[in-house]
Amino acid sequence: MIFLILINQFLWSGPILFVLMGVHLYHTVRLGFVQKKIVRAIKLSIIDSENNNASGFSRFGSLATTLAATLGTGNIIGVSTAVYLGGPGAVFWCWLTGVFGMATTYAETYLCSRFRYTDCNGAPCSGPMYLLHHLLHRRGMAILYSAALCLSAFFIGCTTQSNALTETCRQVFGFPPAAVAILAAFLAGFILIQGQKWIEKFSMALVPTMAMFFFGSCLLYLILHASFIFPAIAEILRSAFSSSMIQGTLGGFTGYTVSQAMRYGVARGLFTNEAGLGTAGLIAGSSTEKKADNQALISMSASFWDTVVLCAITGIVLVAFQLEYPAEWPLLPAGSLVTGAFAKLPFFGDEILAAAILCFALATLVGWSYLGVQGFMYLFKGKGTWFYYTMYILMIFIGGIMPLSLVWELTDLFNLFLLVPSVYLLIKCRNFLHKT
Repeated sequence: MIFLILINQFLWSGPILFVLMGVHLYHTVRLGFVQKKIVRAIKLSIIDSENNNASGFSRFGSLATTLAATLGTGNIIGVSTAVYLGGPGAVFWCWLTGVFGMATTYAETYLCSRFRYTDCNGAPCSGPMYLLHHLLHRRGMAILYSAALCLSAFFIGCTTQSNALTETCRQVFGFPPAAVAILAAFLAGFILIQGQKWIEKFSMALVPTMAMFFFGSCLLYLILHASFIFPAIAEILRSAFSSSMIQGTLGGFTGYTVSQAMRYGVARGLFTNEAGLGTAGLIAGSSTEKKADNQALISMSASFWDTVVLCAITGIVLVAFQLEYPAEWPLLPAGSLVTGAFAKLPFFGDEILAAAILCFALATLVGWSYLGVQGFMYLFKGKGTWFYYTMYILMIFIGGIMPLSLVWELTDLFNLFLLVPSVYLLIKCRNFLHKT
C-alpha cells in the first residue's frame, strides 16, 4: 500500500500532470478553442438524430451513456478527497482539467467517429484499440489498451462506485456493506446482460434526473450559506497558486501546498471526465450520428456537464463548508466532506446525498460495464463475454468491502495504463484534426 502511494505521488505530482495538461492545451489551440462551441454541442445532444435504431447509440443516448460512465462518485467522493488531501486549490485544478479536457475529448471522439471498423460479429464499432491496431498498426499497444480497459472497468467503474454505495448505505441507513454489495451486483448484472440498448435506455432515464437532483441540492446549500460563496471562491483561487493554511480542529491549522492541489485536482479531474483516456470514443464510435464533428461536439458536452459544472459546484460547497465549520470538517474521513456539508441542509440532507450517491454509483456501474466489455471483446474476439460479466459482478461485491484508500490508489494507477496508449494515439493522429 505504501509503495503504491509513493508511485502515484511521483507520477501524479510531475510527469503525468505535465503530459496531461500539455495534451489538453495542445488540442485546445490546435482545434481553435473548440470549447467556444459548447452551446451548439448542447443543442446537438438534445435534438436527437433521426437515425435512432437498434444498431447504435442515438445522439442523446451517446451523451447519457458517456455521462453514466463519468458522472459517478468522482463528482462527490472524488472531489471530497481532492479537497481534503489537496486543499481548496484542488477544486481549481480539477475544474481547469475539465475546461481544457473538453478539447481532448473532442479530439479523441472525432477520431473514433471518423474511423469506424467492424467487430468480430460484424457490427460497427470503434475505439482507441481499433485505431491503434488498424490505423497505426500498433497491435501491441492496442492489446495493452484493451487489457487496461478491462482492469479499469473493474476499478474505475466498479470498485470505487460499489465502495461508495455500500459506505453510504452503512452510514445513512445502517445496512451491512456485504448485503448492499450483493444487491448492487444483482441490479447492475441484470441490466448489463440485457445488452447495449438496455444500457442506453437506463442511462437516458437516470442520468438527467440524478444530475439535476444533485445540482439542485448543491445550489440549495449555497443559497442557505450565501455569505461563504465568494470567500470560498477566493480561497480556491488563492490556494491554487500558493501554499495555504485552513483552520482545523481546536484552532490548529492544516497546511496545503500547490503540488498537493495540482496532484489531487488533476487526478480527480481526469477520473471524473476521463478526457485523455479514450473511453468516450468507444461510445462515440458506436453512435448513429454520421458526422464525426457533430458526434465529437456531443461527446465534448459530457466533459462540460461532468467537470466544468458539477465538480465545480461540488467543490465550492465543500470549501464553503470548510470555512464555515473549521472545527467539524477535520473530524470527518477524507471522502465524507460532502456528507458533513449536506448534513447542514434544513431537511433530509443525509437522505438526499445518499440518493444522489446511489444513483451516481449505479449509473457508473452500468456505463462502465459497456466500456470494459469492448476491451474484452477485442482481446478475445467476442468469445467468453460471460466470463467478463461474471468477473465484473464479482468485483462489484469485492469493491463494496475493500478499504476506500486502497480503492482510490489503485484507480489512479490503472488510469495511467489507459492514458499512455490514448495519448500516443492522439499525438500520432494529430494531422487528422483541424480547427473548427
